[in-house]
Amino acid sequence: MFQPTIDPKSEFRSRWSIGDVLLPLAIISLIFIVVQTASKFTGTYDDEYVINLSLSFLPTYALQTLVRMLAAYGLSLVFSLTYAYVAYRSTTWSKVLIPLLDILQSIPVLSFLPAVVLALVSLFPGQRLGIEIASILLIFTGMTWNMTFSFYQSLNSIPQELIEASQVYRLSAWQRFWTLELPSGIVGLVWNSVMSVAGGWFFLMQTESFTLSNRNFTLPGLGSFLKAAADQGDNLAILWGIIVLVGIISVIDYFIWRPMIAWAEKFKHETVEAAQVPESRVLDFLRRSPTMRIIGDRLFMPISETFNRGFSSKAEASPLTKHKKSKWMNWLNWILVGAVGFIVLGGTLEAIILLSKMPLDNWKQVLIGAVFTAIRVFIVLIISLLITVPIGVTIGRDPKLAQFLQPIVQIAASVPATALFPVLLLGLANIGGGLDIGAVILMTLGSMWYILFNVIAGAQAIPSELFEAARVYKLSRLQRWQTLILPGIFPYLVTGIITAVGGAWNASIAGEYIKFQGKVLTATGLGSTITQASDVGDFPLLLASTIVMSLLVVTTNRLVWRPLYRLAQVKYQLLV
Repeated sequence: MFQPTIDPKSEFRSRWSIGDVLLPLAIISLIFIVVQTASKFTGTYDDEYVINLSLSFLPTYALQTLVRMLAAYGLSLVFSLTYAYVAYRSTTWSKVLIPLLDILQSIPVLSFLPAVVLALVSLFPGQRLGIEIASILLIFTGMTWNMTFSFYQSLNSIPQELIEASQVYRLSAWQRFWTLELPSGIVGLVWNSVMSVAGGWFFLMQTESFTLSNRNFTLPGLGSFLKAAADQGDNLAILWGIIVLVGIISVIDYFIWRPMIAWAEKFKHETVEAAQVPESRVLDFLRRSPTMRIIGDRLFMPISETFNRGFSSKAEASPLTKHKKSKWMNWLNWILVGAVGFIVLGGTLEAIILLSKMPLDNWKQVLIGAVFTAIRVFIVLIISLLITVPIGVTIGRDPKLAQFLQPIVQIAASVPATALFPVLLLGLANIGGGLDIGAVILMTLGSMWYILFNVIAGAQAIPSELFEAARVYKLSRLQRWQTLILPGIFPYLVTGIITAVGGAWNASIAGEYIKFQGKVLTATGLGSTITQASDVGDFPLLLASTIVMSLLVVTTNRLVWRPLYRLAQVKYQLLV
C-alpha cells in the first residue's frame, strides 16, 4: 500500500544549505560561459544552403533526421542511466548532481544554441560536422532531463524490503542494478523515452534550421524542410512533410515502442496476474523466434555472467582496500568541489560586470517579460493537468485502449506545432487574440505531453491487486481516486510537472516570437526577449533574460516541486 515510511514532518522541514546559496551563482556562471562563448565566435560556415522543397528530396531529408534522432536518444539513454544511478548510490554526489540537474534542465534549449553551435563551428571551421554535432547535442538536451528525473525517482521509490533482500543475498553492484534497480525504473523509463523522442520531433525545426547573430545555420533534414515550407507558405510541402513524419513515428511505434511497453509489463511488482496486459505482435514473434533464443543464450547470457563475475570480484575486496578507495574518493570530491567553486565565483563576477553595463530599459523589458511568461506558464500547467491526468489514467489502466490511443498520442506529441502554427495564427487573427493566445496554445502543446506520459506510466505501475482490493471493498470512483489512483501516480505526476514546467518555459521561446512569411509576430514575454537577443546578437540581453528564466525555474523547483518530490518519495512509496 501507499503509506509513510518515516515521519514526513521531520523530513520536510525547510533547511537552507550551502548548495541552496551556491545554486543561483552556479546558474549565473554557467549561462555566462555559454553566452561568452557565443560572443567570441570567429569560425566560418557556409550559410547559403537552401532546402529544396521538391518531394523527391524528402526521403533523404527524413533519413538524415532519423540518424540524428537515433544518435541523440542513444546519448540520452546512456547519460540518464549513469547520471541517475550515480546520484542514487552516492549521497555525496547526489548533493552535487541533483542541483546541477536543476540547473541544466532550467536553461532553455534554445539559449544553448549560440554557445553550442558557434563553438562547434569554430572547432570545425568551414565544415558541416560542427553543426551536425550541435544539432544532436541540442536534441539531446531536449530529451534527457525527463528520462533522468524519471529513473532517479524510480530508484528512490524502490521498496525498502527489496533493498534489504538484495543485501541479505549479497548481490554485487552489477547484480543489484540488473535485477532490482533497472527493472524498478523500466516502466517509467520506457514511457519517458517515448516522450523524449516525441519532444525531439517537436523541436526539430529549431534544431535543424536557426538564425544566430544574423547568420543562418541550416542542415538538410525533415525539420528544416518543414520550416522552409512554412516560411514560404507551401501548404502542400507542409502536408507531405507531416505525412512522412507521421509515417516514421508510426513505424517506430509499431516496431520499437509497443514491444518495449509490452516487455516492460513483466517488471511491474504484482502478486496477482493482471487481467489485461499490453500486447505486441513484434514482441510475440521475437519471443517465439529460435534465432533470437540462440542469440540470447550464446551472446547476452555470457556477457551478463562476465559482468556478474567481474563485479563480484570487486565486491569481495578487502576492508583495507575499500578504506583506501574511500579516502581517495573523499579527496577527489573535495578537489572537484573546490575547482567547481572557483569557476562558479569567477564566472559570477564576470557576469555581474557585464550585466552592470546593460541599459535600464533592457532590464525593464526582461522583468516585464518574465511576469507575462510566468502567467502563461501557470495557465499552461493548469490546462495540462486538467486534460492529461484523467486521460493518462484511463490509458494506463486499460491496455487495449492504450494499444489504440498510445500511437495517436505519440504522433500528436511529435508533430512540430511550429509547422502548423501559421495556420493557427491565421485562425486566431480572424477571431482576435493573435499571438498572446497562440503562445499559450503552443506552450501547452510543447509541455502537456510530459505530464501525460508520466501519468500513463504511473497508472500502469500501480499493482493490479490494489484495484482488485478496491473492487472487493466496493470503493466509489471518488474514493478510488483519493486513496489509490492519485497516491499511486503522485511520484510520476510530480516528475511530469517538473519537466512540463521546464518545457513550457522552453516552448515560450518558440511561441512568443514567430517569423511567418517575411513578417515577425511577437508577444510580450521572456521567451520573445531571448529569441530577439539571439537573432541580433545582443549577448548581454541574452545573458540577462536567460539567467532570469533559469532562476525562475530553479526557484519554483526548490520552493514548490522539490518538497512535493520528497513527499512522493516518503509518503507515497509502495510497500510490499
